[in-house]
Amino acid sequence: MGVSLKDVAQRAGVSIKTVSNVVNNYQHVTPAMRAKVQQAIDELGYRPNLTARHLRKGRTGIIALAVPEFGNPYFAELAGAVIDAAARHDYTVLVDHTAGLREKELLVSQGFRSHVIDGLILSPIHLETEDLMARTETAPLVLLGEREYEAPYDHIAIDNVAAARAAVRHLIGQGNRRIAFLGSRTGRERQPAHLRLRGWREELAAAGLTPDESLVVVTDGYGREDGAAGMAALLDRGERPDAVFAYNDLIAIGAMRTIGERGLRVPDDIAVVGFDDIEECRYTSTTLTTIAPDKEAIARLAVDSLVERLSGEAVAEPRRPRPGYRLVVRESTTPGPRSGPTEDL
Repeated sequence: MGVSLKDVAQRAGVSIKTVSNVVNNYQHVTPAMRAKVQQAIDELGYRPNLTARHLRKGRTGIIALAVPEFGNPYFAELAGAVIDAAARHDYTVLVDHTAGLREKELLVSQGFRSHVIDGLILSPIHLETEDLMARTETAPLVLLGEREYEAPYDHIAIDNVAAARAAVRHLIGQGNRRIAFLGSRTGRERQPAHLRLRGWREELAAAGLTPDESLVVVTDGYGREDGAAGMAALLDRGERPDAVFAYNDLIAIGAMRTIGERGLRVPDDIAVVGFDDIEECRYTSTTLTTIAPDKEAIARLAVDSLVERLSGEAVAEPRRPRPGYRLVVRESTTPGPRSGPTEDL
C-alpha cells in the first residue's frame, strides 16, 4: 500500500492540510515547516498522485506535442526538451506525428485527441492562417516553428532572418564570396525556407555583394538525400560556390557527402554551414558549423505558455517570444579542430 498524506502528516507532526500545502508548493508555508514536511516526505518515500490532482481540476494531466517528422533528429531532440519542461509542471506529453501532411495537421489542430489531452503544442508545415482562424476546438494551442502566422495563438519561434544573416556573415568573414543557399522551396512565402533565404540575400547585400540567384537551389525535401542531390545539381551545371549555407543540418550533411565524392574538400574548397545543431553535427567526419536554436528555451516557453493558458489566468494578446540561438563554429568552415559558440543572440 502506498504512502498517504496522512502518513506524512503523522511523521511530521502536522496537519494533512499543511502537507498538502507543501506538496502543492503553496507560498504561505514557513521555511522551517516546509523543511520539516519535506524531511518526512523523503523518509517515507511519498509520491503525490498526479492523476488524482489533475482530475480534481477537471483535467487529464496530458498535453500533446505534434511534430511533422521523427526522421529529422531536430524534432526528436525538441520533443525530449518539451517532455522535460512538461514534467516540471507535472504534465505527461503525448507525442503525435503529422508526417508534415496537411490533413493530419488539420485533424490534430481541430481536436482529434481533445478527449485525452488538456492542450496542444503544434509544429505545423502546411496549415495556413485561415485554418487556424477557423479552429473551433477550445483546448489551448501553442504554435512552434518559424512559419509566420497571423492567428490568435502563442507562437514560439527564433528570428530566422537574423539567424540566417549570422550564418552568412560568418562565411563572408571567412573570405567567401560565392555563397550558395541550399534548400529553397517554391510557394508559401512565409515558410522558414523563405525567411532563411531572405536572410541570405540581406546579409550578402549588406556586405556589398550581389546575391547570385543561380546559387539558390530548390530541394524536394529537407533530408540528407535532398542535400546530396541539390549539391550535385549545382556542381553539374558548373556553379561551383565558395561556400554553402544550407536550410538545415541534414541538407548540409548530404551536401558535404557530394562535395567529398567530387574530389573537393570541406572547408578548403567549399565551406558549409547548417541550421539546427543536431547531435550528428558533432560526429560527422568534418564536424559541421551550424546555427543552434535554443531548444530548451523553445520547449520551456511553449510549455509555460500552455500551462498559463490552462490555469485560466487572464492573458492578454497572443505572445510571440523569440528564443535565442547561437552560431557554433566547427571544422566545416574553419580548417583544423575548432568548436564553440562565436555569436549568441
